[in-house]
Amino acid sequence: MEDKINQALTNADNSNGLIVGLGEALWDCLPDGRKLGGAPANFAYHASQFGNEAYAVSAVGNDDLGDETLAALDEKGLNYVMQRVDYPTGRVQVKLDDAGIPTYDIQEGAAWDNIPLDDRLKSLAGRCRAVCFGSLAQRSEVSRATIYKFLDATPRHCLRICDINLRQHFYSKEVIRESLRRCNILKINDEELVTIGRMFGYPGLDFENKCWLILGKYHLNCLVLTCGVNGSYVFSKGVMSYLTTPKVKVSDTVGAGDSFTGAFTSAILAGKSVHEAHELAVNVSAYVCTQNGAMPKLPSHLLDVLK
Repeated sequence: MEDKINQALTNADNSNGLIVGLGEALWDCLPDGRKLGGAPANFAYHASQFGNEAYAVSAVGNDDLGDETLAALDEKGLNYVMQRVDYPTGRVQVKLDDAGIPTYDIQEGAAWDNIPLDDRLKSLAGRCRAVCFGSLAQRSEVSRATIYKFLDATPRHCLRICDINLRQHFYSKEVIRESLRRCNILKINDEELVTIGRMFGYPGLDFENKCWLILGKYHLNCLVLTCGVNGSYVFSKGVMSYLTTPKVKVSDTVGAGDSFTGAFTSAILAGKSVHEAHELAVNVSAYVCTQNGAMPKLPSHLLDVLK
């Protein structure tokens, strides 16, 4: 069974294809200073560390922070399409609790709320073998329309990964439903699963049955459920992979989920089994938790897994 699942997933593999993180570009204003963040850039950066041609796609303002964003992406060696628009570059205030778990206060009316669709994005979409998007950048009509048109223009076998990332009040039932319809891989955490279960009217089911239900209802290739210190699961058409969370000294968990998605996607595209991809993703995200910020350089023992 798993061989068939892997074949379905790796149909997206194409040596000329691109991996794209699409959505918000912003600065995480952490207690120890400001660091470049946003799930799409985090995802693309970690995918690029495994040798993939990866792009961060968003918008930044015609301001000093926009200049800093492009300079920071250049310093990281990350490809990007960051269009300049007449809105301020995004920022988010991040507070960490004693366990390093973040809460977010996200600025509204940011540049990434206004991502225009142009010929460069259409060209990227046509060459995609994997694209990751979430709910946050869909809070505005402009960026939501761009994201949907981009997804609709990707090749048939492209991995369309929805890392749902529910934040504050910036999501709706309709946005979630449309995202589920357009993706073929869903990544969600345990708290988000409860929220969606209540929203869609199946709160009485246990978490496993909720995952199987969503997987089947939306014809997903797989569903990734992360549960913090309680481990993580990958559900994929009759097969479930469970792994415990490694015990590490946590610095902060900012970007850990994005690194998980970037590593999992890279491993699937490299031909690894679902369980092997899951194992790499767990180890990568655990390492990121030991570092400050969302984009640390990964050590060679993790990168060598896909060589």
